[in-house]
Amino acid sequence: MAVEFVVDPELTDDLRARIVALWVEVTNAGGAVGFVAPVRAEEVWPVAERAFNGVAAGIDRVILGLDGDEVVALLFVVDNRFGFKDHWRVLMRVMVTPHGRERGLGSALMRTAEALGRKAGLAGLQVTVRGGMGIETFYAKLGYREVGRLPGALRIGPGDDRDEISMWLDLSA
Repeated sequence: MAVEFVVDPELTDDLRARIVALWVEVTNAGGAVGFVAPVRAEEVWPVAERAFNGVAAGIDRVILGLDGDEVVALLFVVDNRFGFKDHWRVLMRVMVTPHGRERGLGSALMRTAEALGRKAGLAGLQVTVRGGMGIETFYAKLGYREVGRLPGALRIGPGDDRDEISMWLDLSA
């Protein structure tokens, strides 16, 4: 079955639970989506609820990759909540199920976000990447460029500080 990308689906209790399950799965497989493995659903829920609330309020957007009923990819398109930055958005919690990573789902998810941004007339999209994982190479292949780096800004654990890398996709071109 082909994966369908859906923008702003109704966030039912069941869908929220499936999103949290994906979040846990991605984190525990080594994904950099706000937590460090091992993580449990109980730890993810409070962060997920804040993201869901932004979508439910109509401020933020969510893009889901669905393979039948299975949530296989997700990202949030987050408003900056500041008038001077209203012309661009931040992509957060970009995740693809570990068994879908070799299927091009991440690229398809990001291209869906790009199309959404262009349709909205945005000037750009920004994504923040955890250093030390090589993820910036993935985004660079999609046209994102590094625009900033905060050395050691992310404390993953004792003695494990990582750079926070800001990447930008110019949609005005």
